Amino acid sequence: MNKMSLTLVSAAILSALSMSANACTGLIVGKGASVDGSIMIARNEDFGVNNWNKHLAFRPAQKNEAGDWKLGNGLVVPMPEQFYAYSAIPDWDANTVDSHGKFYEERGINEYNVAISATTSAEVNDKAQKADPLVENGVIEAVIPTLILPQVKTAKEGVALLGKYVEQYGAGEGNSLYIADVNEAWLVEIGSGHHWIAVKVPDDSYAMIANGLRVHGVNLSSKDVMHSKGLMAFVKEHQLLDKPNAKSFNFAKAFGVTGDLYNTDREWLGQKMLTSSEKQATRQDQYPLFMKPDQKISVNDVAEVLSATYKGTELEAKAKRPIRVDRQLESHIIQLRKEMPFELQGLIWQSFGVLPESVLVPIYSSLQEYPTPYQTGSDTYTDQSAYWQFRSLTALASANPDKYLPMLKETWDKEESKLYKQVSNLDMTLTSLYKSDKQAALNMASDYSYGQLQRTLSMATEIRYKMMTDLTKSTEKKYSEEEFKKIMSL
Repeated sequence: MNKMSLTLVSAAILSALSMSANACTGLIVGKGASVDGSIMIARNEDFGVNNWNKHLAFRPAQKNEAGDWKLGNGLVVPMPEQFYAYSAIPDWDANTVDSHGKFYEERGINEYNVAISATTSAEVNDKAQKADPLVENGVIEAVIPTLILPQVKTAKEGVALLGKYVEQYGAGEGNSLYIADVNEAWLVEIGSGHHWIAVKVPDDSYAMIANGLRVHGVNLSSKDVMHSKGLMAFVKEHQLLDKPNAKSFNFAKAFGVTGDLYNTDREWLGQKMLTSSEKQATRQDQYPLFMKPDQKISVNDVAEVLSATYKGTELEAKAKRPIRVDRQLESHIIQLRKEMPFELQGLIWQSFGVLPESVLVPIYSSLQEYPTPYQTGSDTYTDQSAYWQFRSLTALASANPDKYLPMLKETWDKEESKLYKQVSNLDMTLTSLYKSDKQAALNMASDYSYGQLQRTLSMATEIRYKMMTDLTKSTEKKYSEEEFKKIMSL
């Protein structure tokens, strides 16, 4: 590659880094709020463009030499002695400029069953930004999973390590992110260049997150709250709150922008779906941080929330944006199941493209190799890319959305129902087999996930062929019977 080409590519990468996935929606479910006792962290990764390919990746454990560790955006920290293994879903161009940059790995589970989903981007208010400016080359979405997943053995350890990095090196963005293990889940928020807060999600509750900071009404002295040093004093000094209260602290109002309809509409919608018994007015300044669901939450329930629009609600045709948008790159629901054998406790339900028009495929943590199409492709369409096969279905459906969108959702809903049942049955088989032959159980789980990735991709390709055929037929001119016979006889 010549210098001019390298310069252009570098500029493109930096431009992409500046376009964080700033329209994501997320959900955290406590273990007592789920149907099977699992903790779930889930998110749509939305982007500014539709054609930003994602790849599946597994990062093996490794020993490191002492020195500097340069992350993709220019952040430099001391190199840890070793990395733990973890899974990720990086951008297609992660290796274009820096093979170790690992841009936007977004989500993953490490070998100690610590999971991260990062991030739902959030706006920092002008007053907080002035008091503690965001830092160029600081901690941002593009590097958080890469930075934290290979280093921690518990979720709480992950929160503390991220907080340490933010305080020492600064943050380049306002963000919400989710860190969990089989015992607990944490909502972490970065509100300025060096200040952050994290709150443990109650076991019996869930947290609905859009693109605004959400943490409020928390006791800074609680064992379930962690935060940056000097947080309360900083807020008082710079008058970020009119009446700061350490026992009912409003981090979102101090550092973020509350009442933005772009965000609060989605928060209201998710809580309405999961706790319909609680009648809440639309467009409040802030909604409850945690709520108890009316019924225990399943993977399918989470998927429905992440696929939701305002149809049939008070905000139909009024809301700024739904949860389902056509610029989703991927969606994931990470389950952490304490009752499963250790290496199988983590399960990622992964889709590509727009969730309602795609399928969530179960990927057990034991899987370390992926079918080639899931590691292939750029921002230009190709038949060989899994991302493009799934994403193109929504693109084709836009030609006749009333006809094709319901068809796609119905098709994939049926497929997901089968997968939910299969996984439930397979979990029992794996648990039994693990007791007598651990490696055989791990191989079975990996083979199953690999096979489902291949099979659902084949389904997507077949659906695309059928849609293309139907679309082509729909463009045919309607001839009289006599004209048609004449044409066909030529």
